[in-house]
Amino acid sequence: MRHRKAGRKLKRTSSHRRALLSSLSTALIHHKRIRTTTAKAKETRMVVERLITRAKRAVAREGNGTAKNVHARREVFSFLRDRAAVSTLFNEIAPKVAERPGGYTRVVKLGQRRGDGADMAVLELVDYNTGQEKKAKKPAEKRSASSRKKTAATKSESEATEQEKKQ
Repeated sequence: MRHRKAGRKLKRTSSHRRALLSSLSTALIHHKRIRTTTAKAKETRMVVERLITRAKRAVAREGNGTAKNVHARREVFSFLRDRAAVSTLFNEIAPKVAERPGGYTRVVKLGQRRGDGADMAVLELVDYNTGQEKKAKKPAEKRSASSRKKTAATKSESEATEQEKKQ
C-alpha cells in the first residue's frame, strides 16, 4: 500500500519520470499550452506551480532594490535544463502572475484518445488565453466590397458557361 506517498509513478523509473516532467514543464513554459494525458497533466501541474511560485518570489525580492536572485534561477535551471525557458519564466511569466495567490495552471479534460483510449487533457497557463485570442481574430476578418464584386462576376461567368453547355 502506498500510504503517504505523493505523486504518480506514471509507470516510469524515477529518472525517466523526472526527465518527462522536466520536458513537459519546459514545453508548457514555451508554448503556454500543451496537450497530454490527464495523469501527466495533473502531475506536471504540481511541478510547474512550484517553479512559478519560486520565480515569482525571486522577482518580488528583485523589485525591492536587491540584487538578482541567482540562486532561484539556478535551482529552476537544474530542473528545466533550458535557458530560454528559465528566462521566459522569470522575465515574462513571474511578473504577470505576481498578484495571483496561486493556481497558475488549468487542466481541461478533452475526452479519450482514438488510438488507445487514454484520457487526454490540455494543460495551460491561466493568464495566457491563447485560444481566446484566435477566436477574437476570426470575426474581425470581413470581405471587402471588391471581393464581393469578384465573386459575383465569377458566378455570372459560371452561369454563362453552363448555359452554353446546355445548348
